[in-house]
Amino acid sequence: MATGALVSIEEYLNTTYQPDCDYIDGVIEERNLGENDHAELQTATAAYLRSHQKEWGVYVVVEQRVQVSPTRFRIPDVCITLGGRPKEQVFRTPPFACIEVLSPDDRLARVRERVNDYLAFGVAYVWLLDPATRQAFRWTREGMHEVHELRTENPQIVVPVSALFEE
Repeated sequence: MATGALVSIEEYLNTTYQPDCDYIDGVIEERNLGENDHAELQTATAAYLRSHQKEWGVYVVVEQRVQVSPTRFRIPDVCITLGGRPKEQVFRTPPFACIEVLSPDDRLARVRERVNDYLAFGVAYVWLLDPATRQAFRWTREGMHEVHELRTENPQIVVPVSALFEE
């Protein structure tokens, strides 16, 4: 949901939002989150990935600001970058992967716009996790495809979706 008047990038970057918000062409957009199913799946996903980050040579972070274009900032639920901890406070280099956890209020048009921003920015892997249906999807320029594991190449990462939904 968009809020209020146009805001400068400088003002956005120097303001603390609780929870943090996306910035889309001068408009502050609230993100749908805050419910237990969303929080639980986001936590489980980040914890699983972080437990393997040394093995895979990646860095995992939640709710990281990512500048996907000169006038757009997104905050993926989980980001994976290659190597150690990035020096950037706001990522201006595409993460290796972005993971979004769907909320009951998410609408396909908004999710599609968000994912397309990641893909246009050069994010190699974009996944959507749906806590309501316990499904996972890989999103590419060709569309969304259900997957049973989150898989990457170089480095090879394999995360069984069932591991993320364990009670």
